[in-house]
Formats: sequence, structure tokens, C-alpha cells
Amino acid sequence: MNLKKKLGMGIASAALGISLVGGGTFAYFSDSADTTAAFAAGTLDLNAAPTEIINVGNLKPGDTMLRSFQLLNDGSLDIAAINLDTDYTVTDANNNNATADLGDHIQVNFLINADKLDAPIFSTTLSQLKSMSPDVIEGNIFGAWFAERGGNLAAGTSDTLYVQYEFVDNGQDQNVFQGDSLSLEWTFNAEQGAGTAR
Repeated sequence: MNLKKKLGMGIASAALGISLVGGGTFAYFSDSADTTAAFAAGTLDLNAAPTEIINVGNLKPGDTMLRSFQLLNDGSLDIAAINLDTDYTVTDANNNNATADLGDHIQVNFLINADKLDAPIFSTTLSQLKSMSPDVIEGNIFGAWFAERGGNLAAGTSDTLYVQYEFVDNGQDQNVFQGDSLSLEWTFNAEQGAGTAR
């Protein structure tokens, strides 16, 4: 084969290769689409006002005290359940009540509203409330309270809870409690409702 033929064959092969590469690049249509997604979690933000519900002195057996406070949902999600943790400490003024607990003698009546003082939704002592499980508290106190409010505390709303405290007069000698004081702390824990299809 002479040089002209070899050179011609090489040029033809190169042209064929370039046409195949070029033809392969433009042999079909194409397109693309981009998508994005965003997720933002809501917030649960339960607050109480006032933060000091009661502060009274000079109590005697038989005294009752009605107080109210607001529970505020300052979050973006509805609150479907509230649990209450109770803790208290007793200051024994005379070091004489090692076997008696002032919390056994403070009755707590949870009320739906102030007009129904004779019909509390739940009554218990502070000492019983302190040892009570959260589901019992939620079922007995907040279940009825939420039922009056459509099943939840909606985001951005508030509502009032009424509580009546009573230093129970048990008809017996309660001198052991003279001068004693009790410091109560309630912690309200909010829970969201079940997730939904969105």
C-alpha cells in the first residue's frame, strides 16, 4: 500500500471517529429539573402566670385559699397533655413533727372554674400529689380541664386553672404544726399531640 493510500485511509478513519463522537454527543434530547425541601420544627413553650401561685402566712386548721393562675401556650404547636410534678419541703419550726408531714394536712382541690367550688374535678393532699404518677394526674386533673377546652391548649392561647388549698382541720390536736412552713414547687410539663399526615 502506498503512502497516499495509507494517508487517505488514516484521514478517513479519523473523520469517521470524529463523526461518531460528535454524532453520539448530539444524538438525543436531554433536560433536568431541580427540587428543594425545607423542614422546620415547631415549638412547645408552656408558661405559667403568675409564677408564684400562693404565698400566705398565719394559717390555722380550717383555712381555705382560692387561687387562680394562667397556663400559656407561647409555642407554635398545640399542647395535648400536661403533666404535673409536685415537690415540697417542710420547715419544722419546733423540731417536733418527725412523724407528721404538713403536706398530709394541705388539701388541694382542682377546679374547672371559680363558680364550682363545691365540685372540684380532683381533690388530694400535697403529700399524695407528690407521689402520684403522671398518668393519674393527667387523667384526673388535666383530662377534664382539656375536655372543657376542646381537647388541647391551642398554640398562642392561654387558660385559667383554679386551685383551692385547705389546711384541713382533722378535729384532733394539730399543735405539732404551729410555726411550721411549707415551700411548694409545681412543674408543669407540656406534651404535643400525635403526629399528623401533612
